[in-house]
Amino acid sequence: MRITIKLGSYEVRASLFDTPTGSALYNALPIESTANTWGDEIYFETPVHTGLESDARAETAVGDLAFWPPMSAFCIFFGPTPASIDDTPMAASEVNIVGKLDHPEPDSLRKIRAGESIRIAKADE
Repeated sequence: MRITIKLGSYEVRASLFDTPTGSALYNALPIESTANTWGDEIYFETPVHTGLESDARAETAVGDLAFWPPMSAFCIFFGPTPASIDDTPMAASEVNIVGKLDHPEPDSLRKIRAGESIRIAKADE
């Protein structure tokens, strides 16, 4: 499931996985929101509500897209967060890994500031 993520003036392509949460997010597109940041993570609220899947985890990888059920938040990981003990991105608690950025560009993503607009759409929209 191909998507486009527009963060302020920066745009990146990604894929959502065929999981229950990935499908729920895809079916809710387009989603528009406002960015929050937490270290090298960008996250924002969505209209999707779901619980943790059986393979949920806190440790992620650069370029992972995840869903954090407590806030119904879509998360983009591109480097260490305040929960990290090394350079590995770590969520605040378990998340559902729902996709992957095609070409993670941490330097570009670090320029996104809290309050910037975000729009996620199906790649053909």
